[in-house]
Formats: sequence, structure tokens, C-alpha cells
Amino acid sequence: MFNFYFGVAFALVNFILFLTCYKWFGRMGLFAWIAAATILANLQVVKTIEMFGLVMTLGNVIYGTIYLATDLINEKYGEKEAKKAVWFGFFTLIMTTIIMQMVLVFQPHESDVFQPHLEAIFGFMPRLVIGSLAAYLISQYLDVKLFAKLKKKFSRPDQLWIRNNGSTMVSQLIDTVIFCTIAFAGVFSWDVWIQIFFTTYVIKFVVSAASTPFIYIARSFHHPEDLQKPGV
Repeated sequence: MFNFYFGVAFALVNFILFLTCYKWFGRMGLFAWIAAATILANLQVVKTIEMFGLVMTLGNVIYGTIYLATDLINEKYGEKEAKKAVWFGFFTLIMTTIIMQMVLVFQPHESDVFQPHLEAIFGFMPRLVIGSLAAYLISQYLDVKLFAKLKKKFSRPDQLWIRNNGSTMVSQLIDTVIFCTIAFAGVFSWDVWIQIFFTTYVIKFVVSAASTPFIYIARSFHHPEDLQKPGV
């Protein structure tokens, strides 16, 4: 049960840091969070753990906060800014991949002890990145569009939980299908792949529901840019 209890604490730390980032840095902080989260999620996903007898990968919590960030941007600053944030995260992931693949090409000095560790992490990264880029771009754009549509139908401030969870839970299902297929098909046995797919989506579902109070808290924060006319 250690992984479960530690996982709850881990999720709370992610949410608190997310709120802190937005509280201190405003809209710029949300963009920075998305950039950092796209990188961290792809680093964490190479680690598998067991919880309740099922195999799952890490990275789902921090990845879930990306949807939290884009939904918050959509809510406060408009669909246009949310799309810009999606592209910002997309560029960050591509930039990281290109730079780190070039880093691996350098011939290490005979005293170097870190090249194997870098290769272990970033050598597998291209496949993860291909899966992540495809899943990220498709699911995030779907999330932005769904949130905007739900915002028109459920426009009351107290209905934010419908906009947030409705758009996120649908788009994350698509994200999980695309990512798990590209990144892990043929890497793990079929039964392990099914477990990873199932647990990945369940964790994302739980994270989305658990993040609801935090998006309400974040929406209550006020920054100078909140007075600007939001993009559409």
C-alpha cells in the first residue's frame, strides 16, 4: 500500500506546486508549467510501478496537470490562448528531444560515467516522444474545443466542474489510446499493455476529478492580465 499512500501525497504536491506557480507568475506561470510538465511526464513514464496488483507507469499525475492548466487558461483567457499554450508545450517537447539526441551523439570522455544513464533515459525517448506528441496534440486540441463548447452550454461559474471534467475525461481517453499504442505496443506483453492502458486512464480519470477543487481555487486568483480581453 506504500505506492498508493505515497501516490496520494505525490498528487497533492503536484497540485500545490501548480497553484503556487499560477499564484506567483500568473498566465506566464501556466505556460511555464505546461512546458515543464510535458518534459517531466515523458521522463517519468519510463518507470513502471505496481499498485493494487496492477502494472502502471508514472507520469500520469503531472501529465494530468497539463489539462488542468489549459482548461484554466481557456476559462480565464479564452480559447485562443489555450491553443497557444498547447503549441507551446508541443514545441518544448520537440526542442528537448532534438537537443538531448544531439547530446547523446557527443563522444564521452573516458572518465565519464553518466553517458549510459543518459542513454537509458533519453535513448528510449524518441519513441515515447512520437507517441506523446501525437497523443498530446490531438487530445489537447480536442480538450480545448470540448471545453469551449461546454462553456457555451454550461456557462455558470458553478458549472466549471462540468466543463473541466467533461472535456478532460473524453480527451484523455483518446490520449491514452494513442500514446499507449505508439509507445508501448510490442515493448510489453499484451497482458501488461492492457494493464498499463487501463491503469493509465483510471489514474488520469481520478487525477481529473481530484483536480476540480484546485481549478476553482486557481480561478479565484487575480492577476493584472485578467483585466485584458480574453482571446476567442
